[in-house]
Amino acid sequence: MSKKIDAALKDLKKALNAHADAVGGSAVSLKKAQRASSKVAAAASAYAEAVHTKSGMGNPFDDMAQPGLERATIASLAAERDSIAHHLTGPIQVQKQT
Repeated sequence: MSKKIDAALKDLKKALNAHADAVGGSAVSLKKAQRASSKVAAAASAYAEAVHTKSGMGNPFDDMAQPGLERATIASLAAERDSIAHHLTGPIQVQKQT
């Protein structure tokens, strides 16, 4: 196995274990759970990048369903966000009420 893939896998396992500890108890701290989720996402991205760099293979997590929102909704929200950001790059125009 590639050293970079092995290191990324080790980090991903560590992040998953920390996440399980954060959300597996009887009292779950929202901040701690969110922080742990963020670390899992970052570690998964790093692992996917290491795999792609070494083998050219795609992201092994692409087919996973996102809990909560459907992919189409996420894509629509991302497009709307990008459109708003694009329009806000210049001066903000205030519209007068009619």
